[in-house]
Amino acid sequence: MNGASKVSANQEPSMALHTQLPPEQPSSSIPESSPAMAAINQTATIFVNPTETGGMKTRIPRVGYVYDTRMMQHTEVRDPNHYTPEDDDSESHHPEQPRRIECIDKKLDEAGCLELMTRLAIRHLRKDEALLVHSEDHWQKVEAIASMDVEAILSSRAYYDHLSLYVHPKTPEAALLSGGGVIEACLAVARGLVKTSFANVRPPGHHAEPEEHMGFCFFNNVAIAARVVQLETDIKKILILDWFVLACSFLCDRRKLTKRGFVVKNRDVHHGNGTQRAFYDDPSVLYISIHRYDDGNFYPCGPFGSMESCGEGDGLGTSVNIPWPGNGMGDAEYLYAFMRIVMPIAYEFAPELVIISAGFDAADGDDLGECHVSPAGYAHMTHMLSSLANGKVVVALEGGYNLNSISSSALAVAEILLGNAPPMIPVLTPDEEATETVWQ
Repeated sequence: MNGASKVSANQEPSMALHTQLPPEQPSSSIPESSPAMAAINQTATIFVNPTETGGMKTRIPRVGYVYDTRMMQHTEVRDPNHYTPEDDDSESHHPEQPRRIECIDKKLDEAGCLELMTRLAIRHLRKDEALLVHSEDHWQKVEAIASMDVEAILSSRAYYDHLSLYVHPKTPEAALLSGGGVIEACLAVARGLVKTSFANVRPPGHHAEPEEHMGFCFFNNVAIAARVVQLETDIKKILILDWFVLACSFLCDRRKLTKRGFVVKNRDVHHGNGTQRAFYDDPSVLYISIHRYDDGNFYPCGPFGSMESCGEGDGLGTSVNIPWPGNGMGDAEYLYAFMRIVMPIAYEFAPELVIISAGFDAADGDDLGECHVSPAGYAHMTHMLSSLANGKVVVALEGGYNLNSISSSALAVAEILLGNAPPMIPVLTPDEEATETVWQ
């Protein structure tokens, strides 16, 4: 963001100043050379907030924003010997396509949100950070993709299809930027450089497990970022809310995809299996997932996304799954789960930071998710989560594959981060299946 930003009518203008953060007096102990501080040292809409130290006041931009078009380099490699005009149609693209983040960025810009946000500098994920969650072997597997040529990629398609992935020589760079971007978004909030942040990144991360990349994901962005925050800041208790990323997979119809020469076995309408595994025995991270489960028949399949998967050892009780029995869930069902399960548990846990793994594949209009959550529904859930951790909330993009739905949903969330009130919604009644799930 360049130049002074305007203050919207509902952003408490009496509390806002158009000013310059003095480079010599940063609002935290961040080194001046860090990417986050480099982004903060610019003219911005600054909100005056009292700190907990000595009654002093510190000036904090409201929302940080992470985005970089280099993440769009992760794209499908097409077989030049089997090219058809259909390959240029948007419907022929892989669901996890580069335009996902571009459309969100454009939507936020058109709505005037970007001028109210502070752009946070992005960087590559470092190996030592990745190894906080992943194995050395995993790091090397992702790194090796950069040396693959077109022939190698095409010949290994069956292997990657089995993992529900596609690769490109630029995939490692995009994955490193995605992971590094989420880390910077989280550190900026944890260190008090911004109040909240939105990481518009890809590829997603919540399916990536310690030993394996899978389900469109290469590094588990949110899990790594949580570990980095715990190591580098005073924040230790973190809530990760994996929403609209159903604990199941959309078992896709092969007939829809075989005409394009590949088969995708899942969609980001899933349980964040990788994130849950990363903290399964850790009581310092509360992981909550709302997802479609279908009795274990949806990706990643099996019992891990069930109610019984609630942690082990010291982490027993800090993994919470809300597994929907089928499709069709909407605002009524999600808000009911939030009010009955998510928020009571979250208040009891009392996190110091909230990270939302924001998959928008349950959005109305996303044919893969087959659910009906509206932008207003996302807004209300974000608003509720903002009441936790003194408002320290990070939103990191995961899934969502309808470009219109994902853009509108992301805008609704961003407007809440900017301080707007959620829109009114009518009286809602959850269906019987959702009610039974919540009360079990």
